[in-house]
Amino acid sequence: MNEFLTLNPRVAEIPASMIREIASRKRATSVDLGLGEPSLAPTSAFLEAALRETLERGLRYSPNAGLHELRAAIAAHYRYPGMERAENVCVTTGSQEAMYVALKTLLDPIRDELLVVEPCFPSYAKMAKLEGVAVRGVAMLEENDFAFDARRILDAVTDRTRAIVICSPNNPTARVLSRGEAARLIAGLAARGGDPIWLIHDEIYREQCFVEDAAEIARDYPYTIVTNSISKSNALTGLRLGWLIGPERFIDAAIKCHAWVTSCADTFAQRVALQIFAQPDGIAEHAGWYREHRRGVVEALKASALRFIGPEGAFYACIRLPDGRRSLPAALELLEREDVVTIPGAAFGSTFDGWLRLSWVAPLPQVREGIERIAAYITSL
Repeated sequence: MNEFLTLNPRVAEIPASMIREIASRKRATSVDLGLGEPSLAPTSAFLEAALRETLERGLRYSPNAGLHELRAAIAAHYRYPGMERAENVCVTTGSQEAMYVALKTLLDPIRDELLVVEPCFPSYAKMAKLEGVAVRGVAMLEENDFAFDARRILDAVTDRTRAIVICSPNNPTARVLSRGEAARLIAGLAARGGDPIWLIHDEIYREQCFVEDAAEIARDYPYTIVTNSISKSNALTGLRLGWLIGPERFIDAAIKCHAWVTSCADTFAQRVALQIFAQPDGIAEHAGWYREHRRGVVEALKASALRFIGPEGAFYACIRLPDGRRSLPAALELLEREDVVTIPGAAFGSTFDGWLRLSWVAPLPQVREGIERIAAYITSL
């Protein structure tokens, strides 16, 4: 019977996740520097309060757009100009659904093109391609440690470019878009005239930012859509609760799209998020831990004498392989010889193939041990 099965060719053409493939090879003994998932425990008080409310009120559907009080709390917390009301927020099933809904709502497969700033998380391009939207990447320069470069981004814009995706702080490079580069990008887009080009800012690592000069694009550019969630900030990746923030007219359309994709986000998860936003620093509860943890990681990287990119945000560090070494074979060999899980740079774009991404959320002694084993492996090459 399978020989007669016909599938959507767009699905067949999209490769499976290299990140998940490598992570699945982890052994019980492995030093795991692979998946980008917090190791901290979530705050029990947020979960317990949400559970009490659920036991009292039940677990019914929420409105498609999400609980109004949560939408209002998110908008009030970020206060992006012109996006300060509940009507500027759509609550989604994680930030990945938020990104998918943003792309599906905004982009016309017949007319539009998506520009993705690389290196970057691979889901942006794959989701767009799943919808039949043309995708192009613009790579930041290795000689600048992949710093965001407004001029390179602007030079890559074409008449078909409808939206640009920027992840800052970045996965995998841990670089941050500076306010100066953001201003140059915004000025260049505004000077083009014609239909506006949208900026989709993936802010998933917003609470793990270690520099003062980080741009929040939505504060200065009205054609901005923001995606985010409580996954990384509050160690709640499995709860799958995210959101879109944008102009009301866009959000109205996005809610319609979201309603058909997944109806509504999990009601219990929304109640947990309400508890988080009810606390003045709830969304940033782990920020101090990451800042302190980063200091020890950077010290270990400097001691290793490896070439690395200093993390300005997120919880990643990237290590350069010797010239000519491909990242996928290196990651597999590193796992086999040194029992360390890392993610090949090739997962984030071809220009990042000479690098390995390390997630440093594990306890510091374990991260140090992993870095030492990586250094021994690279030295052996």
